[in-house]
Amino acid sequence: MNKTLKIATRKSPLALWQAEHVKARLEAHHPQLEVVLVKMMTKGDQILNSPLSKIGGKGLFIKELEIGMMEGEADIAVHSMKDVPYEIPPGFELGAILKRENPFDAFVSNNFDSINDLPQGAKVGTCSMRRIVQLKARRPDLEILDLRGNVNTRLKKLDDGEYDAIILACAGLIRLKFEDRIKQEIPAIDSLPAVGQGAVGIEIRQDDKEILELIKPLIDEQTTYRVSAECAMNARLEGGCSVPIAGYATIDNEQITLTGLVGNVDSGVILKHQVMGPVNEAELLGATLADKLIEMGAKDILNI
Repeated sequence: MNKTLKIATRKSPLALWQAEHVKARLEAHHPQLEVVLVKMMTKGDQILNSPLSKIGGKGLFIKELEIGMMEGEADIAVHSMKDVPYEIPPGFELGAILKRENPFDAFVSNNFDSINDLPQGAKVGTCSMRRIVQLKARRPDLEILDLRGNVNTRLKKLDDGEYDAIILACAGLIRLKFEDRIKQEIPAIDSLPAVGQGAVGIEIRQDDKEILELIKPLIDEQTTYRVSAECAMNARLEGGCSVPIAGYATIDNEQITLTGLVGNVDSGVILKHQVMGPVNEAELLGATLADKLIEMGAKDILNI
């Protein structure tokens, strides 16, 4: 029997790429399945004149999609994992995390090759508190300006001369075929990535076993361990996009290494710590790292 599966997605080019990617993967695994996209406008897409940290955080990008699922307009929702809040609302769960793309931040400029090449007082665009605190630590002389909008909009603002450089995610640029715009892949030691950056997640209605079975072939085990560790740290810290928190996990020989960072933009204070352990204890490691950061004073600097 043919079955139709409806994917709730935002209308931005990157969100549509992600939804189309999931659609193609699902149809390849299930030839009898018809997958359709249900395009929705979220509050986060509508309010573009204020930093996310001031209007409610990244949850603004997924609420309307969840309402669509609850009302039966859609069966699943596809998100960038870095947009998924640490607390998923009752009635929903994360059903699958796909293989991660390049997780690092990208330095994008038309005139300069790296952050180090920027002249004194150069204008850099980013709306991420996480990026701002790490950028200020390296180059306190830079003028950091707010930058909102989808990837295409941000690149146009750079091309129009509003900024000397902008910081974006490598993953988004790669997926939208803008790899050539990446002047520098910023290493984690200089800009620790956001929790879940580069990974795509599928949200489903809680305990929907039929849908879980359909999306199961899309799960990437290593990415799931890595992102689970990062998300567990973020949840323990109660981190949203209004606070500068970074988390990045790697796996080598069944050992997971998780690095976490908490900062304060106003004071410039940054706390950083790393833990290691077996992959099957990913979430425990995340919580352990968060507790260590709290012990170091994370709650105090987040609440300054």
